[in-house]
Amino acid sequence: MQLKASAVRNMFVRMSRAVGLRPVPEDGRDGYGPRLQDFRHRFATGRPVEWYRSGLDVIRELPKLAAYLGHVNVGLTYWYIEAVPELLELAAGYLGKNCPGEEP
Repeated sequence: MQLKASAVRNMFVRMSRAVGLRPVPEDGRDGYGPRLQDFRHRFATGRPVEWYRSGLDVIRELPKLAAYLGHVNVGLTYWYIEAVPELLELAAGYLGKNCPGEEP
């Protein structure tokens, strides 16, 4: 049995309302609140953060994330990774240690 995308979205909206993540609008529409793709973006951003914290080589790990997300190449995965301050700070620290600039 294959799930229909619209049925999954509708169920997610209902569940989000049931737990208080999404208000019930008066006009009967879905309203505003978390979307399924928000979880996907958060996961895609959180993995590199954890890899940096663990001392792993993020560049070597990215193909694993791409495969998990179902992408045919890593380039498609970059669209999901958000530039959150923590990730930027960890990436800058990694680059500072591993890619020193030219000596003056």
